[in-house]
Amino acid sequence: MYCSYFQAQVVEKECWFLVAVMRSFEHLSFDRTCDKTASIFEFFVPPLLEKPFLEVMDYFMKEGVITSLERMPNRLKDPLAPI
Repeated sequence: MYCSYFQAQVVEKECWFLVAVMRSFEHLSFDRTCDKTASIFEFFVPPLLEKPFLEVMDYFMKEGVITSLERMPNRLKDPLAPI
């Protein structure tokens, strides 16, 4: 089973905060910077933890830490997809 996949646009000066908070929630998601110049992060989320993940992302949206969140097809399902 593959994780759900999301990408978020993060306000550049808030990247450190997002990473710190996400690390405090063990196993909620695996996150990494997908595009450093555009401050885009990708998140791999276990299906059973999708609801709490989205609650955290909603908080980040309300606080202005992220400006967008998009569910996308998991890029790891396609071995030819760019990293």
